[in-house]
Amino acid sequence: MENNEKFMLQALALAEQAGAIGEVPVGAVVVADGQVIGEGFNQPITACDPTAHAEIIAMRNAAAAVGNYRLTGCDLYVTIEPCTMCVGAMVHARIQRVIFGALEPRAGALASQLKLMDQSHFNHSIDWQGGVLEQQCGALIKDFFKRRR
Repeated sequence: MENNEKFMLQALALAEQAGAIGEVPVGAVVVADGQVIGEGFNQPITACDPTAHAEIIAMRNAAAAVGNYRLTGCDLYVTIEPCTMCVGAMVHARIQRVIFGALEPRAGALASQLKLMDQSHFNHSIDWQGGVLEQQCGALIKDFFKRRR
């Protein structure tokens, strides 16, 4: 199994944890040198924290693990295309690469809407790739919202 799929499966398992507690099922892992150094899943409702997205929590955990707010050379895997807030935090953390599963057509900030990494004014650019285990990632979100309606 390719590394992208291996790490995305870990993010999917975290997303399932979020769904199990009633949160939108999004999971994320931060990887350095082939090792997961931070993980997170959506918790804005349970944590009463609007910034508690999977990516933010994973980056917080990774930064604590390495003792530095800069995550230079790290990759972030997330089940859904990141929003504007999360992409901004990734730029500040100096994430090297973002790999996501399914597109987020309404709020995705890399491919679907704002295309933030196409902008030239940022002081750091992030490489990104979408579509890794896209079907599984997308189905998890669709099933979650189908059950809620």
